Amino acid sequence: MRFGSRGWIILLAAAVLAAMFLRLLIDRDPSTGDFSLTWPDAAWRGFRVTAAVTGALIGGALSLSGTLLQASLRNPLAAPSVLGVSSGAGLGVMLALYIAHVSGVADPPWIPPAMLGAVLAVVLVLVLGRRDGWPDPVSTILAGVIVATMAGAGMVLLQGLVPEGLRGRFLSWAMGTIPETLPTSALPILAILLAVTVAWGFSAHGRLDALLLDHASATSIGGSPGSTRLICLIAAGILTAVTVAISGPLGFVGLVAPHVARLLVGSRHLLLVPAAVLAGAVLVVGADVLRQVIDLGNGRLPVGVLTTLAGGPFFLWLLRRGGRHASM
Repeated sequence: MRFGSRGWIILLAAAVLAAMFLRLLIDRDPSTGDFSLTWPDAAWRGFRVTAAVTGALIGGALSLSGTLLQASLRNPLAAPSVLGVSSGAGLGVMLALYIAHVSGVADPPWIPPAMLGAVLAVVLVLVLGRRDGWPDPVSTILAGVIVATMAGAGMVLLQGLVPEGLRGRFLSWAMGTIPETLPTSALPILAILLAVTVAWGFSAHGRLDALLLDHASATSIGGSPGSTRLICLIAAGILTAVTVAISGPLGFVGLVAPHVARLLVGSRHLLLVPAAVLAGAVLVVGADVLRQVIDLGNGRLPVGVLTTLAGGPFFLWLLRRGGRHASM
């Protein structure tokens, strides 16, 4: 059966709802490890609803970030990690844990320092990547690699200064997780940011399409490509900062989901933006469902491990097909 682009978007939306419904139903007995599909009791229902909604928002935000980065940098292999956001957030968390250890605070907050570190990393990358007043694609990528490397070195240094218990908590977060409990304001903030960015993507779809052309063509068709590119980078950076603060780094979501969406609906951003959001939601919620099913005997796999295992081969396939010709 052949689907048009809008048909694929409807199918992706149905897949998101199905994955979220499965996340509500999946149950595993903590004493025996037996797996079953049952409607959750009232005591557990809120946790599962939070996990399902969080996974959908996280996946959609990361995928949209990747879509904007791939357009603004004209690089089909660009992903949210290219801005050093994950490393910046990790450094913020590790620094907060160290300060809490020194000052005797038992349970420091994670989300504010992670967001602060991620946003500072984005700002630094944008400042270092400027050429003629606008972010240059190549310079921005190089600046992101440098910032990520330096932040990673800072994390390693701080890990050696905190007790093993705090280090273990950090490593669990760094492997990526979909939390079942969150601060009251976290999900509304992410939902509003995602909705605003999607609305802007719809309104600016012509300018986003023009970014895929050479500079002269983009200028004649889409107005000022520099300003559009800057907005893309800022929006992608902020969205990624919030997602990393909530769930830790989830590898390859921002790379794989936009390409899946392109394969289904093409490269025009009017359809690509909603398709990418839905594809990212399916990927993350689906990975969270899968981790509930897999029992290795020593606890469940982190979501970040599953997304990386799925995204790594896809990344190699893109490289094999020659990057730009494969998807853009």
